[in-house]
Amino acid sequence: MNTSKLITTGSKKGQFLSVVGDTYRIVISGEQTNGAFAVIDMMIPPNGGPGPHAHANFQESFHVLDGEVEVKTETETIVAQKGDFINIPLGGVVHRFKNKSDRVAHLWCVVVPAGLETLFQEIGQPVAPGTFLPPLPMGPDEQKRLQTSAEKHGQQVYPPDYLD
Repeated sequence: MNTSKLITTGSKKGQFLSVVGDTYRIVISGEQTNGAFAVIDMMIPPNGGPGPHAHANFQESFHVLDGEVEVKTETETIVAQKGDFINIPLGGVVHRFKNKSDRVAHLWCVVVPAGLETLFQEIGQPVAPGTFLPPLPMGPDEQKRLQTSAEKHGQQVYPPDYLD
């Protein structure tokens, strides 16, 4: 791929996916950046957000564009609001984020190096922009399927109550 060529993605372009009840838009993928990074536009409905997980080999950063999310690790809990920036460092910090408000939270996520978006492409379901699907019930079979996919993409998924 020629990386000296400008890459643009319009506001309604990219791949829209329902992932655990959230709607993620792949703005730019690792395929477009030779694996250097990926950008994911995340819409998190009330009570939405991924469960506890960790990824040792990539860094995940969020800028809260609108709303708020609670970010929890094994050592701290913060409420990130519009304008706040959160960096999940390399090394496998177990974390989760959840929208505990009554309105949709909007996050801009950058992953370095790329790879997280390939997990979302594998486990997500294509949706129209602005569409939210209910999350699948997290029974033992769904937990196992998610764990298998996550491990394939360099992540570890923990039980939903792991950080409680």
